[in-house]
Amino acid sequence: MTIAAPRADRRAFSDVSELHPVGPGGFAGELDPAWTIGGKPNGGYLLAMLGRAATWNSNHEHVIAASAHYLRSPDPGPVLIETETLRTGRSATQVRARMVQGEVACVEAILTASRLDAESRPYWDSGLPEVSSVGWEECERLVPVLPSGQPVAIMEQIEVRIEATTRGFSQGQPSGRGELRGWLALPGDEAFDPISLLFAVDAFPPATFDIEFAGWVPTLELTVYVRALPAPGPLRVVQRAQLVDAGRVDEVCYVWDGVGRLVAQGTQLAGIRLG
Repeated sequence: MTIAAPRADRRAFSDVSELHPVGPGGFAGELDPAWTIGGKPNGGYLLAMLGRAATWNSNHEHVIAASAHYLRSPDPGPVLIETETLRTGRSATQVRARMVQGEVACVEAILTASRLDAESRPYWDSGLPEVSSVGWEECERLVPVLPSGQPVAIMEQIEVRIEATTRGFSQGQPSGRGELRGWLALPGDEAFDPISLLFAVDAFPPATFDIEFAGWVPTLELTVYVRALPAPGPLRVVQRAQLVDAGRVDEVCYVWDGVGRLVAQGTQLAGIRLG
């Protein structure tokens, strides 16, 4: 993977995750084929659509926590999202959301919505990883091709830039640390919000690429916390693999905005075949 110019026909994230109400608690959406990996929609993209549905009629506009289980990978095309409000309180609302395609459940999630304060500041953040000082312009953009040569459609849409010290996998020289660091931007420099942050924690290549290449690392479960409203501009991302065992890997992802505020974090369990 090396530098590549972004495509001119990129669509805004707000457009490809758009929903339309279709009855009480129901929403229709269209999974865009350009937001796929190997022909299957990205898991964070799917969760973001569930988050949009969960907050559509809520008194609380921001998703602050979500846990999704991926039952079956849908195909690009129409989907139906069904929502059920489990509880509405003064400070938070809990919603169950399910994505269905062809009467088959694909993703099931529980989400918590609240209101994030743009003026809030961390009380304590010493438990977080150190924020990198490598800037946007110092990182090369990944081309939309896997090390195996397979095209990756979603990389034509988003802009992922990787720091040189964690980019060895793109030249067939993974470091073995299982860590990727860099930056993320949406098409057309669209500003991130709590909905697109649900996507951001799953936007980078698997951190296992820095251990050994595996063509497909399907997400089984993804948990996301949205911690703050991001400042405009690209996001800084750290993706780490923690353990590969019994054909599964768990990864953590930390996302900061351009002013160094942690705005989202995620943990996922995925299937993998290495060795």
